Amino acid sequence: MSMQLKNLPFDAEAITNFTKNRNEPKWFSEIRLKGLGLAEELPLPTPEKTRIADWNFTKFNVQTESGAVDQLSDLPEEISNLMGKGDQVGNVLIHVNNSAVFDHLSQNLKDQGVIYTDLATAVREHSDLLANYYFKTTSIDKHQLTALNAALVNGGTFLYVPKNVVVSEPIQAVYYQDAPEAGLIAHTLVVAEESSSVTFVESYLSDAAAGKSVANIVNEVVVGANAQVNYGAVDEFSDQFVTYVSRQANVAKDGRIQWALGQMNDGNTLSENATNLEGDGAEADIKAVSIGSGSQKQNFDNYVRHVGKATKSQLLVRAAQKDASNSIFNARTKIEHGASGADGEQTQRVLMLSDQARGDANPILLIDEYDVIAGHAASVGRVDPDQLYYLMSRGIKQETAEKLIVEGFLAPVVDLLPVAGVQKQLTKLIERKVG
Repeated sequence: MSMQLKNLPFDAEAITNFTKNRNEPKWFSEIRLKGLGLAEELPLPTPEKTRIADWNFTKFNVQTESGAVDQLSDLPEEISNLMGKGDQVGNVLIHVNNSAVFDHLSQNLKDQGVIYTDLATAVREHSDLLANYYFKTTSIDKHQLTALNAALVNGGTFLYVPKNVVVSEPIQAVYYQDAPEAGLIAHTLVVAEESSSVTFVESYLSDAAAGKSVANIVNEVVVGANAQVNYGAVDEFSDQFVTYVSRQANVAKDGRIQWALGQMNDGNTLSENATNLEGDGAEADIKAVSIGSGSQKQNFDNYVRHVGKATKSQLLVRAAQKDASNSIFNARTKIEHGASGADGEQTQRVLMLSDQARGDANPILLIDEYDVIAGHAASVGRVDPDQLYYLMSRGIKQETAEKLIVEGFLAPVVDLLPVAGVQKQLTKLIERKVG
């Protein structure tokens, strides 16, 4: 049975006033109102084996804004830790409670036509360019949560890399929430035109002061012909946050995307990651880690669709479940008719660290073409007793030995994150959550 959120705490008048106050163009306002109409009609998504009908997706403050800061040292310590030390400010955009409070992009990249700004600024200053890509890789009418994102978006990022521009240094976005009962409704667009290359890393953090809050995040990535995007993310919302996150990419001929996702929220989470390999020779490499803890419930759906010929995908999911957490891991590889020469591989491994925890790995292959390679492996089990015995025989306590094994097990994704501060963030998170 499809579920729907009734009595949405906002109406067309509120949306119209909100969009007017933000000086948004007509096309953007129309998308907001369309989203509102759909949010009143569409059902919630129905993730497999996870009941989300009683999760809070709508009770939050839409307008919780923070003022700009002049220097990184004025920001909370959790943010400055991600920047690394020293005077060298990288290419970064920092949001606090839905507001962009600090940004820096090198003059060299500006001169090459790279655009990097918050969504509110992009809507005003790059309206025509943004309109070409906004809600194009994912649809507003997918379900009620995407419609809500369209109606209420109050934060986000726009990164545009023109044709033939190779960005060698990483570009970073940080979102930090500490306002009580906040709602981060963010939409990020990363566009890499033909033969360009970029590495983008985003971090989501919150302070316990935020209390019962909501995050509704939609990210779209456009990978042009022969372009490459490396996309890293670390999600670290506190335990009272309810999070919906959708990350979707379209990859053109000979383009390549690499996802490195650290899914480390402490609260209930619904995550959708989808990659469309549309052009011939398009490739995707997806690596994701998560740790379930406490009594949190999580549902992760990873989907790769092969459309072009000779497309290639590799999906690696590694997860650990402790305490009384419950997580579902769905991996779907779809090879469409005509996608000859496609190669789609997926591996999911889940470690169970307590008797009360539960983790389900569900691999699915959907193949409509003959001349393809496709395979999957999935396992759910305990820490390897041989590894444990080996470490303990060298004088390491059992608790420490287990911790070392889990950290090593999750290392393939940590090592992919290209910003030292973010890599350290994920390592610390893993250490904390493994305990």
